[in-house]
Amino acid sequence: MNIHTRAFDHPDAVKLNDRVQLEYAERYGDEGDVTPLDATMFDPPHGRYLIAYDASDSPVATGGWRPQEQNTEGYSDGDAELKRMYVIPEGRGHGLARRILAALEADARAAGRVRMVLETGDQQPEAIALYASSGYEPCEKFGHYRTYDSSRCFAKPLLDITP
Repeated sequence: MNIHTRAFDHPDAVKLNDRVQLEYAERYGDEGDVTPLDATMFDPPHGRYLIAYDASDSPVATGGWRPQEQNTEGYSDGDAELKRMYVIPEGRGHGLARRILAALEADARAAGRVRMVLETGDQQPEAIALYASSGYEPCEKFGHYRTYDSSRCFAKPLLDITP
């Protein structure tokens, strides 16, 4: 597997985003994730969007982070928000999500971000298990879905800020 930085509006990113949106719609019985996203939010060095490719150069997994600062949606200064983590069903169970997550954490840490935050939902137990096993802990809700009962928010410190 090869992991490459791509733009959020790259054709492979759009293809995988369409697939994850269908999965969200099936799991939640709605139109998918309507969080407003712009491709420039993931532009390096102040963000990153990754796509993993299999041996035949087909895109199989994605994930990105975008910077956040304190605002009315509950973010804190120095946050890096994880977005669009997704592995196609045929690629699951091989550690792809864990590899992308680790790469995104390292990149956000190198960019000086203090904390990685993410929002997922109660109909995504696999995601919740991945994040919990990767050191994420429940946190105060933030973001577009912060008022939804099904929303689950998690955070993980990226930098040691103890004196």
